[in-house]
Amino acid sequence: MRVFLLCLLLGQPVCAQEVLRIFSWPGYVTPADLEQVNRLYAARGLAVRAELITPYAEGPEQMFKVMREGRADVSFLTLNYLQMQQGRTARLLQPINPRRLSNYARLRPELTRLPMGMTGDRPLYVPFGGGAYGIWANMDQLRPEALPRRLTDLLEPRWTGKLSLTSGQVQPNVALAFLAVGLPPFELDNLVQRGQRVSARQYLLSGEPRRFLHALYRQVGQFWVSEPRFDQGALLVASYGPEIAGLRARGQHWALVRFAEGHTVWLDTMNILARVRGAKLDAAYLFIDHMLSDPVQRRVVEGLSMVAVTTSVKNPLLEADPSFFRADHFWPPYDSLADNLMRTLSDEAMRKRASEPAPAGVIPSTPSRSR
Repeated sequence: MRVFLLCLLLGQPVCAQEVLRIFSWPGYVTPADLEQVNRLYAARGLAVRAELITPYAEGPEQMFKVMREGRADVSFLTLNYLQMQQGRTARLLQPINPRRLSNYARLRPELTRLPMGMTGDRPLYVPFGGGAYGIWANMDQLRPEALPRRLTDLLEPRWTGKLSLTSGQVQPNVALAFLAVGLPPFELDNLVQRGQRVSARQYLLSGEPRRFLHALYRQVGQFWVSEPRFDQGALLVASYGPEIAGLRARGQHWALVRFAEGHTVWLDTMNILARVRGAKLDAAYLFIDHMLSDPVQRRVVEGLSMVAVTTSVKNPLLEADPSFFRADHFWPPYDSLADNLMRTLSDEAMRKRASEPAPAGVIPSTPSRSR
């Protein structure tokens, strides 16, 4: 407080405000959030101002580049990004001190010490919100009893041309194929991590996941690259979830299909860059604590259609499926070989689909390499 008062007396040129640069996915941090934390900084005597930087977060490579170049102080990394490329992103971060967060005790305990987010015994992350790569059903046109129950049900003729999947980040589609045939969703990465690379490559030549993926792609009416489209006549649309709240606000009714095999899940986290010190570090902890507050976590559920990470907020998806955050269904930090194998499987299935006559309602596609 003394420093703050001295700055007021001496003037802005002597004690300019520092900027806490926040690197977020779209919609996570609102103008109201920034206004509230900046008022809190003023009340605490911190000569810091929180601001969102642009462009917004887009993916692991882009986020690493922005952070390495020193353009961010606080990030919202998806958890598996931390250990990608031999942990190069994790090395840009500093460990979190949970004692500096008053809301930390309200976090769901199963989310606080996930191995891929740890450096030794210290976390490099604070959970913010999670979700699934799931299939969402248009309940304005479907009855609950008509929904598929198992992933293999998606191959039934009634869904031909009525399914929409991503062709941008194709790894979720490959994970669905492994789940559908009773294997762990990330079996390719598991094999690579165990040194069984020959066994992993065998899935490119034959196997149930390969056959299922070929059949699944033939069912797709239209693929999307960067974000799902819900206005193209599809009854079942793959999505990470955040778009659903906007559809509901417009009066549409979409529901997550609860497959017996479960879903692959992800967790977006808050992180502090290693070089942040002094007043900016104090400001970073106050910002993170605000993002764990009940009003923000309710917005995670109601405004972003995600899963809140605190126990004090009602979570419909968790109530319907208490095992939602299964440890073996979390997206891992892929080995580059596993990533290439998944892309190769998907590209082969896409080429096969393009070489065959398209069923009614199916728009021909070509392989996509964008993420």
